[in-house]
This record gives sequence, structure tokens and C-alpha cells, in this order.
Amino acid sequence: MLLQFHPWASAVEAPFWQVLTQRKMDVFKLDDSPKPVMGYYSTGQQVKIPGKDTTVALPARLCLGPPAFPDNDPNVSSGYSPDVLNRFLLITFADLKKFKFYYWFAFPALVAAPAWSSDAMQDVSQQFSTAQVDSLRGHLEQYRQIYPSSQHGFFLIKQHDLTVARLQDWDTFYAGCNDDQIIVAFADPSSLDSHPGWPLRNLLALLQFRWKRTNVRVFCLREVPGKSDISFSKIFTATLEEYAPVTEIPKAVGWEKNAQGKLGPRLADLAPLMDPIRLADTAVDLNLKLMRWRVLPGLQLEKVQGTRCLLLGAGTLGCYVARSLLGWGVRNITFLDSAKVSFSNPVRQPLFDFVDCLEGGKDKAATAAANLRRVYPGVIATGISMSIPMPGHPVSAQGYEAAQKDVARLEQLFDEHDAIFLLMDSRESRWLPTVLGAKKKKIVINAALGFDTFLVMRHGVGQDKETSYGTGSPLGCYFCNDVVAPTDSLSDRTLDQQCTVTRPGLSAIASAMAVEMLVSLLHHSSGIRAPADRADTDDQGATAEENALETSTLGLLPHQIRGFLSRFKNLLISGQAYDRCTACSDSILEAYDSEGFAFLLKVFQDAKYLEDVTGLTRMKEESENLDMDWDESNDDEMFSDDD
Repeated sequence: MLLQFHPWASAVEAPFWQVLTQRKMDVFKLDDSPKPVMGYYSTGQQVKIPGKDTTVALPARLCLGPPAFPDNDPNVSSGYSPDVLNRFLLITFADLKKFKFYYWFAFPALVAAPAWSSDAMQDVSQQFSTAQVDSLRGHLEQYRQIYPSSQHGFFLIKQHDLTVARLQDWDTFYAGCNDDQIIVAFADPSSLDSHPGWPLRNLLALLQFRWKRTNVRVFCLREVPGKSDISFSKIFTATLEEYAPVTEIPKAVGWEKNAQGKLGPRLADLAPLMDPIRLADTAVDLNLKLMRWRVLPGLQLEKVQGTRCLLLGAGTLGCYVARSLLGWGVRNITFLDSAKVSFSNPVRQPLFDFVDCLEGGKDKAATAAANLRRVYPGVIATGISMSIPMPGHPVSAQGYEAAQKDVARLEQLFDEHDAIFLLMDSRESRWLPTVLGAKKKKIVINAALGFDTFLVMRHGVGQDKETSYGTGSPLGCYFCNDVVAPTDSLSDRTLDQQCTVTRPGLSAIASAMAVEMLVSLLHHSSGIRAPADRADTDDQGATAEENALETSTLGLLPHQIRGFLSRFKNLLISGQAYDRCTACSDSILEAYDSEGFAFLLKVFQDAKYLEDVTGLTRMKEESENLDMDWDESNDDEMFSDDD
């Protein structure tokens, strides 16, 4: 009768797809060249149905699990390796955003022409006595101990003593033997009484081509895993009607059919089995890693992701900054704000909705953090409802202890975070965070809005005597251009004067600029002390873009960006640290170090005290005493509307 074979059925374990995802994300990236994988199978088994005297034959399964990706290429081997007869192909497309995997297996097998025929398969007990079966089992165990697993799938048996040898030892092992002494064996995945497993096809093709065999006895090794029992094995004789020399590459078959019984790929949809948070993590990481794979190999995504960001202000700027940080993969964001959500907020501030405004409004900071976690559950978002003590805002005797606690809490938050965003709506509220940023050498990114203008800047670190900026000077802070102390700008204003009146699109633009400035700074080799890039040429004739690209993966890193939405124009400006600055100068930092909260209390009671400490008061007095003549005819030429 015509010899037929039990085909493979692929069985891919869910952890295999997880390992493939990890390899794709972190190792393969955009490399789509073939990758080696290793599968495994067990010999054929029949399972007895509980309560009945019948058995069910299990399919011949080729399995892929987590160890499928070897450390070394298994295709690279020395000498004769019979396991090449069991090679398979796997074509897969991984939709990593949805955790859907399309895959198609091929188990290549050469087609014999003419086809092999066989007699009926017999139990091994019909061919060998119990003693012979035990002897064969002992020889097989010794063989497995001597030779690696690559030799276990195919082997030779000698009839008279049932000794076992490797397939490549045919000529020496069977030297002087008659054909009736030759038995070819293979680990048979089939559990059918009528058909051997698929690996036999290529073995017979090898016998025909290499040893010109037209008649051979075949031993189908079937055993219970973990037990030394080979009594389920089968034996039969395969025959060719005539020997036909192989003159060209034979045809091959072996593509696996899908669940519908057609030639086509299968689908493994793991999304229902996956934690939705894990799915979100994978999708976010994939978007960012595609940037690194395709455009910027030097992108330090892990550094950006690990940056702990403190957002002072949870209003329009705070909401947009937080969303942009999520887009860059930042996982740790803290909001600080003392206000509550009002009815005017949701249309301009994307982390709030209408219900947050009801019953007097929820706390902005806590609500922003909660809604940010709803956007992306993988973020560690915290909201702190707290006021920042400000210059010129006197502290009463009853409020002394509360103000002292607020300052201590703010200092603690600075210690716990790597980058601080100043996103408040008043000038004086930025003073204490600016002082702490200079004192603790933290990254400080400042964003401020006008009606159709904005300022985004990164603070320097005071006079910074510890490290040189090369040919440049230390960069200034938000207050370095002032010759007056920040004072109370809110108390005497009406409600409409206190509100920030700005074009709706301006906050999103400024927020995006602020986040991009942070990310660029994180990629600069000098870090917080990176010099300012400008859009002109330097003394050596090289453009600033060329100079910046030497140390910053993302290009230019300016000190300040001043945007004019009415003209859709941005200016890159650089400002030096001012030695009499009311926020970052040495005199301020030394006074804070020596007096602590007592120094701050003086500033809160009277902002003019800052001018006394820095020497601005004396400088003003001296300038008033100077006798200067002004040429009023040139006044109009000295200033432009950009100043």
C-alpha cells in the first residue's frame, strides 16, 4: 500500500510571542533578516479516556516555547547533523500594538518519485521478544548519553545484537551486514497505528539518494515521556518499486493549513489574555523605539523615561506639558497646584472635564494626576494641593507654621525630582522654585505666556563656579534680566486682570517647546551646563547646528525661545547669569544657606529686601546720583517693538 505520513501540527505557546515581542523591541528592531528558532516535539502518544476502555491518538505537534531563540545559531554546525532533516520555517507578522500575531509554518519534505509503499505497521512486540526490547532500550539509553540531542532524532539499529549507532556511521556500522540486519530508526511524533510521522519523509529521501536504498525496515520510536518504555513503538518495511537516481532537486511539500483547512496563515490574538496596562506600555514604547530605529539611533529613551518631573502648576500649561511628557515615555509626573477646577478650565486644559467643576470644583493637582492615569495607567502621577510662598506676600503669625511646612515640602519635592517645570500664572510664584533650582542644581524649565507671545527657557545654575562653560558664561534664570525684585502682582488686581488672557493655541505651542527643550537637554553631553545654541554662526565659521549636533542628538539646544504668534516667528536668545540676580546670585543662595527660613520670611514680608541683599538698592541710589546727559533725538532709534 502507498506509504502515507502523519503531518505536523504547530503548537505555539503564548510565552513564545512575548519573547518574540521583547526580541523585536530590543534586539531585532528594524532588522527583518531570517532569525534561527528551535522547536521541540515528543514521540507519539495515545491517551486513555477516563472511565472508558478506549484511547485517543494525540496529534504530532511541533512546539515553540520561550527557549525557541537560541543564543547561538543552530544552523552553524560542524560535521554531519541529522537534525537538518527536521528543519522548519516560520513566517510571522507581529502587530505589537494590538498583540496580534499572524504566522505560517512550513515543514519542508521532499517528494519521492516514484512514491514509497509499505506493509502494515506492527507493534515492536510482534518483531522482538521482551528480552530484545529491554536490550534495545538499554542500548538506546547509552546512545543518548554519549551523543548530543542533535543525534537523537535519527539513528541506526543492527538486527542481531540490537546495538545503536549514528546515521552518519552507516558504512562502518553495517559493514559486512546483510540487508536483513539493517533497521533505520527515528523519533516518531505520530501516534497513529497506520501512519508514521512526517520526519520519515526526508529520512527516506536521504536513504534513496545517499545509500541507494529501495527497501528498508523502519523502526518508529514511540515512548512515554519520562518513562523507559518503548513498547508502543512500531516497525514496518518501506519499499520503492525501483531505484530512480535523483538528477534534479525534487519537489517539496509541507505548508501547514490553517484552522479552515486551507493554505494560509493562522492568527494568535493574545490581546484578551494580556494585561491592558502591559498592552499600553508596549504600544507607547514601540512608537518611541521606531523613532530610534528609523531616525535617531542615539536616542536615549531609557534616560527620558526615568526622568522624574515636577510640574508647578496644573493649569493650561501644566496639562499640556504632562501630555507631551507622556508622549516621550516619561513615567513619573507630580503636579503641584492650590487651585480648584473651574467651569472655564476644561475647554482649555485637557486633563479636566465638566464633572470636575461641579460642587465647587475638585482640587486641580489631584484631579490632573488622576485623569493622567486614566490616559495612561502606566504613569506614576501624583497631585499635591499646596501654595508656594511668594515675595511680597506677607505671612501672618497664624500662617507662619504652615508657610514653613510648605517650604520644607517644596524642598523635599525638589530633592525627589530631576526636572522642574515652572508653569504658574504669576511672576512672584516662580521666585522660590528658581532659588531652589539654583541651590540644588536641578533642571528648571520655565514657560510663560502673554496674549500672543510666549517665553520658554531653561535656567542656568547660578554663577556656577564649579564648572566652566568653555568660552561662554553661565546662563541666567528667569529673573536675571531684572533690576527689581518680584513683588505682589495679584492682590490689587481685579478678577479679569488676574486671569491669563492668551490665544487658545499658544499654551499648547509653549508647552510642547518646553518638553522638547527638556528632552534635548537630557541628550546633551554637558547636561544642565550645556551652552546655548543660536541660529547664527560662531567665530570659527561652523554653524550652530553643526556644533550642536556634535553633542546633542536632537539638534539645537537654545537658552530661551521667545515666540510671537502674531508673526508666527520664534527667536533664540541667550542671557548670562547676573551677579545681582534676586533669585540665583551668590548673595541670595548664601543668605538662604546661612539663615534658612528666616531669610525667606523677610522676603515674603517685603520683596524689597532682595534688592538690599543683592546690592540693587545701592546700585539704584548710585545711578540716581549720576549727572547724565541724554540725546533725546535718538530715542526712537534705540528701541524696536521687539524689546
